[in-house]
Formats: sequence, C-alpha cells, structure tokens
Amino acid sequence: MRILDKYILKEFIGPFLFGVCAFTAVFVGTGTLYRIANLINQYGASAWAAFRVFVLAMPSIIVVTFPMSVLLGSLMAFGRLSSSSEMIVMRAGGQNFIRLAMPIFIAAFFISIGATAFNEYVVPKANNAYNTIINEEIKHNVAPTTQDHIIIKNTKGSDISSLMYARQYDANTKQLKDITVQEFENDTLMRVEQADRADWNGQKWVMHEGMIYDVSANEQTTRSLKFQNQALPITQKPNKINASQKKPDELTIRELREQIKLLDQNSVNTNKMKVEMYNRFALPLASLVCAIVGAPLGMQKQRGSSSIGFGISVVVIFIYYSIMTLGNALGNGGKIPAYLAAFLPDIICGVAGVILVYKKSK
Repeated sequence: MRILDKYILKEFIGPFLFGVCAFTAVFVGTGTLYRIANLINQYGASAWAAFRVFVLAMPSIIVVTFPMSVLLGSLMAFGRLSSSSEMIVMRAGGQNFIRLAMPIFIAAFFISIGATAFNEYVVPKANNAYNTIINEEIKHNVAPTTQDHIIIKNTKGSDISSLMYARQYDANTKQLKDITVQEFENDTLMRVEQADRADWNGQKWVMHEGMIYDVSANEQTTRSLKFQNQALPITQKPNKINASQKKPDELTIRELREQIKLLDQNSVNTNKMKVEMYNRFALPLASLVCAIVGAPLGMQKQRGSSSIGFGISVVVIFIYYSIMTLGNALGNGGKIPAYLAAFLPDIICGVAGVILVYKKSK
C-alpha cells in the first residue's frame, strides 16, 4: 500500500468510526431507550433484564449504521482534502480521481463483507435472545391458543434431518393440522409425509390418515404408502411449540431459505420472508454503494466542508431509506419481485454514484 493510500484511508477511518458511534447513539436515544423505559414502567423490568435488552439491541442497530458511516466517512475525507487544496495537488501530480478513491472503495467492500457475516451470524441470535427476554422474562406473555404456519426443524450435527410444517396449531386441543414433513439424509430430501392432523398422546405426536412418499434424487416420487397412524418426528412438547417459532429477523439466511421453500410448497405467501432474505445482502452492499456516492460528493471546495458533508450525508441517507421503504412495501405486497425490492435502493444510488465518479474523473 502506498503512503498516499494510507493517508487517504486515515482520513476516512476517523469519520467512519465517529459515524458508527454517532448514528448508533441517535438510534438508541430515539428508540431503544424509550422502549426500555416503557418495559420498566409498564412491566416492572429489572435492571439486569433492561441491561441485557439494551446490549442485545445493539447488533441490529450497528449493522444499519455501517452504510451511513461509510457515506459520512467518504464525504468528510474527500471534503477535507478538497477544502485544503490537497486534492488539487494530488490530481495535478497525475493522480486519477478513481485511483485516489480506491482505498476507500476497497475499505467499503470489506466493510460490506464484514456486515454480511455480522448480519448472518450475530444479528439473528441477538434478535432471538432480545425477543425471548422481553416476551418471556419481562412481559410473561401467555402463548396464543392458536397459531398459524408452524415450522419445526430437527438437525443431526450441522445437517438437517427433518423439517415439519403445520398450517395451524391449537393449544387447547393439542393438535397440529394440515401437516407436511420432509425427511433428509446428508441434506438430501428422501421422504415426504403428509397428514390431515397430529395429536399429542401424552408422550409423542401421532399423525392420522396420511401418506408417505419416497423421493428420488431429482425429487420425483418413487413410491407412496397410506397410513392410519404414524409417529411425527418432532420432540417438542405442546407447551414448547409456540416458543420454538422464530420471527424472520431471528433466522439465518439458510433458515430463511429452508422455510421459504417449505411454505411455497404449501401455497403460503412468502413475499415478506423473501424480501427479508434479500435484504440480508442488500443492506451490507449499501456500504460500498455509499462509498461510491460519497467520494465524488465530498469534493467540496468551500471551507467548512465538514458541516456541508454531514448535511449531504443526511440527505443521501434519507433518499436511500425512502427508496428502501418503498421497495420493501412493493415487494411485501407482491407488486415487484422480492430481489428487486431489496436491491432497488442499491441499484438507483449505485447508478447515481457511478455517474458522479465518471464526472469527477474527467
């Protein structure tokens, strides 16, 4: 890495870290602290529970601040270099704008990679623990008597062994209705079982009046068999069924993909889950997009470019998240494909950024 690259990267890192802290503080101050205060006032949450809720809320907030912070960092880095005429000297020395911006683009690329991993391995677990503490420990919620679209996964080691879908669960009668079970070996679908209902007999779940289908490697039925009674391959007791269900933001990408496939096979609308899955990639990619937009916008000649850069970043962030909100709404409603709904702000802002970079590189 050249000395000049290190110098430009140093100008970027400071504002980026400041942005992560500042934007996180804004989200915490305007949302998280209010919710925690409400939990204390309304439900009498203990200080220990409130502290854990606060900590577990951080991952989902921090991952959202990365694109904003990259935008702020690139704006302020190039804004400072431009306001002190250093950028003019660099370009007079034969340095192309794209080459000067490359350290920030590369840094933003690795931030996007890191955010994707963080969004996959940290955020879902934190969200699950966050909701568990609020619902079970603080609110002491009573589980609903009926719940639709139950999905239960069993694993052997890291491999999935079975995946069960029930259209409805009735806690009063301890009954699962309209059941589909997929059984796997080495992550390959081998058998499908379907039944109208399953009842809890005090020790295990038993399906009634169903069919078993053996499936080939290309997922074609090779044999079918009727049954009157068949044990359901799940271990959850009735009082654990509702608690075992996760919200989309508590699932990993792989779990989302598995549930979407199973729900699609049972004619259940999965638009929201598909948008959520693609957002896991689109939001981290926004860090790279914001770097491409922010670098040329930061080429300010005026003094006081730090305040100008901060103001521009607020405007760009507003535009980006407005497009994201609109895209997600259209995707959830099935008006546009889920992948387009998730990546729409990246596409629009990315194209705008490429145009700005092209103009500045002339």
